[in-house]
Order: sequence, then structure tokens, then C-alpha cells
Amino acid sequence: MNRIPRAESGFVLPTAIFLLVVLAALATYMVSLSRTSHISSALDIQGARGYQAARAGIEWAAWQVVDPQNLQPDPDPCPASPTTLTLTATLAGFAVSVSCTRTLETDGADTVAIYQITSTATSGVAGEVDYVERQIQASFSK
Repeated sequence: MNRIPRAESGFVLPTAIFLLVVLAALATYMVSLSRTSHISSALDIQGARGYQAARAGIEWAAWQVVDPQNLQPDPDPCPASPTTLTLTATLAGFAVSVSCTRTLETDGADTVAIYQITSTATSGVAGEVDYVERQIQASFSK
């Protein structure tokens, strides 16, 4: 028995190849989107940890200045600038650099010491994807 060739024969193969290519492109896009989302989330957490590390540096320097247990008042209680702190536990991995400057101002008959504290927390290598840096400044008078 002789078969009569049909005009539609072979049309399914190009359609199937097109659908496979489109589905592969969509899958690649979804994997890329998922990876970007995970990296962004991890960097967001690292940024929050960096903020807390910088804040710990501010609190440490402020305590050095206003330490109520200091029985012999130091004329300049600012810690040496810059001071590098080593943090432990959840903030381990961050290098915290703290600097403090003291300025004397006259307020009527009183002399007021103004302290400017800058704390910078860093993690990772500059220029890399996982690099995080947070800086906080605080000033107060005593």
C-alpha cells in the first residue's frame, strides 16, 4: 500500500524544538533570579550585622569617655585613634575601627568637652561581592 505524503508532516518537530528552547530559557532565567535573590538577602543580613558592629564600636568608645568607675579623671578620655576592636559571637568577622576627637568649647563661664566618635565596621575584601562597610558617627558633650 502506497502512502500519500501529507503537507503537515514534520511540522511538530520545529514546534517541539521551539518550545524546548523557550522552556530552557525560562528555567535559566528563574535560576538566575533565584540566585540573585539569595545573594541580595545574604548581603542585607550582612549589612544589618555591619551596622550592629559599628554601633558596638560607638558604644565602646562612649563608655571609655563617660566611664563612671574612672576614679582618676583623665583630662582626655578619648581612646587612642584609631582603635581596632575584635568582636566575637555573631559579629565575628567584622573589623571595627573607632576614632575619637575631643574639642573644648566655652559656654559662658563653663568649658565643655565635645567628643566626636566615628566607628567603621568592615567585612570582606573591597571590590568583592561580599564586601560590607557601615560607618556611624556620634557626638556628645561632657
